[in-house]
Amino acid sequence: MNLSLFEPAFDRAGLARKLRALAEENIWIGTSSWKYEGWLDQIYSHERYLSRGRYSKKRFESDCLAEYSETFPTVCGDFAFYQFPTPEFWSKLFGSVPTGLKIALKAPRDGLLDAEVLRTMFLDLLEPYKDRLGPIIFEFATQNATLETFNRGLNRVFSSLNGINDFAVEVRNPEYLKPEYFACLQEHRVAHVFNSWTRMPSISEQMKIPGAFTTDFTVTRALLRPGRAYEQAVEKFQPYEKVQDENPEVRDALRDMIRRMKEERRAAYIYVNNRLEGNAPETIQAVVAD
Repeated sequence: MNLSLFEPAFDRAGLARKLRALAEENIWIGTSSWKYEGWLDQIYSHERYLSRGRYSKKRFESDCLAEYSETFPTVCGDFAFYQFPTPEFWSKLFGSVPTGLKIALKAPRDGLLDAEVLRTMFLDLLEPYKDRLGPIIFEFATQNATLETFNRGLNRVFSSLNGINDFAVEVRNPEYLKPEYFACLQEHRVAHVFNSWTRMPSISEQMKIPGAFTTDFTVTRALLRPGRAYEQAVEKFQPYEKVQDENPEVRDALRDMIRRMKEERRAAYIYVNNRLEGNAPETIQAVVAD
């Protein structure tokens, strides 16, 4: 017997209503990236991507962000981390979705600590869409530098970029989570990214660190179960059709973040990755359930 036949259907319309209500309170919740065919018949409808009566992967990848925006008010785009997109790319991307969708972006890795490169090749091109942007996230892979050296780099780049956009820093060095790091971010009105990742303390542990809330908005990225490598998650969860490994601790941490940001009247951007539990939409649906 196929027990899945008796499972309740994914409530896309109900989730959309809850997320819109939260966005009105400046709590923006979405996913990390969006081009997942595993979400067909959940977030996406097959019939919207038919070409001559057959499903078109090309059409899906080109057009699915518009349908995504019917459920989620924000999305985090990882693609910019690997390249400097062209003006034509930005025009097509922002022209393909409603103006209400907030798009958070990773800063290109090749320019992370070079303010001039970031300004001329990335941020200036995004200026026409500034009111449609979420935070710009500076993601740093595990560093060999001391915290003092790392902070000098942050001071240099954010001193030059101050006030241009909402910026956030995501680190993968747990030893960096010290008062000097948070003070550096606070000085420049930059958010610390509370992230669930292989070798980082849990989100709930990070939230308890004094000074970790560094400005008037927060960014949270629920990426991986601590202790699980990216490659292991990909192998276990693809094609991301359903939750396979619930993580109550992360879910509770996200709920705590939402409650705290409402109480403190700070904006919050929360992004969930498929590789946390197997299916980001179902994780989010569980987190915001009444």
